[in-house]
Amino acid sequence: MNTKPVENSEPIEDPNALLEKALIEEYLKEKGYSHEDLKKLPAELVEKLMKEASQYASLKMEEVKARAHFVKELHDDASSLEK
Repeated sequence: MNTKPVENSEPIEDPNALLEKALIEEYLKEKGYSHEDLKKLPAELVEKLMKEASQYASLKMEEVKARAHFVKELHDDASSLEK
């Protein structure tokens, strides 16, 4: 199979990528670090911090998803009462 990129099209970014990046930044900030600081740290510590930050971001994103689902259910239930 031969695929070619679509001309004159912008790459599509994952809509959750910005949120994930912000949550990782938030985690690092809470630990007293920034992405710039990571360049100066030992590789083992950077790997540990980034694993922890990724887990933190994943959990927070699941929380956001669960809340959004709950709000949607509330709206759906409320709209069925209006009929």
